[in-house]
Amino acid sequence: MGPYPRFLSKAGWLLAALLLLPVHASAGPKPKEWNPSIAAKDFVAVVDNQYFPLPAGRTLFYRGQGKDGVTTLEIEITGNIKNVMGVNTTVVIEREKLNGQVVEISENWFAQDNQGNVWYFGEATQKYENGAPGSTEGSWEAGVAGAKPGIIMKADPQTGDSYFQEFAAGVAQDMAQVMSGSKSVAVQAGTYSNVLQTKEWSPIESGGSEFKSYAPGIGLILEEQGAERLELVEVRG
Repeated sequence: MGPYPRFLSKAGWLLAALLLLPVHASAGPKPKEWNPSIAAKDFVAVVDNQYFPLPAGRTLFYRGQGKDGVTTLEIEITGNIKNVMGVNTTVVIEREKLNGQVVEISENWFAQDNQGNVWYFGEATQKYENGAPGSTEGSWEAGVAGAKPGIIMKADPQTGDSYFQEFAAGVAQDMAQVMSGSKSVAVQAGTYSNVLQTKEWSPIESGGSEFKSYAPGIGLILEEQGAERLELVEVRG
């Protein structure tokens, strides 16, 4: 499972040196052996990638209408730090509701390297059923049980780039391809220019591919899967 929900498919958010493979139809690059070398000295304290900035104290609010009702998502960028594999990561909390009822709360861990790539180091996920805590399926932590960090946002994304966002065999294997970096996108929160659009999918999840749009200085503003849209409605902080 990746950071930020796969809209209507919550069961399901690499470095330039990784061999980038072509994508055919809805398929993605086949997972190759991936053994990134992680050292604290290669990371910086602040995540300020233009397409994935994580300023402490900011909260983003999203809303979407789907076949099961109204989905709302709150993404809180905390000032908290979690050390994963020796790297101090920024803690981001997601709270997802369906028709006003909490369905999942997750804690996600990100860090930016000194080249500007934002790494995804894992998540602790708690699903809810009828208001009660349920499964923690989809949780993973880099360095535990063979899980490895992936790249959630590249420093300089180029159209056609394909990369792993997370790498936990059988648990979380999201991948992405950069589709465009120059779109203009309108959502409830406003109209944004120079928007980066990615196509994202997982070989271990159903539901097909989805498209995400990231605005400079803001991050995720739109998630689309088929006719469904989950869009940014407000930014605080």
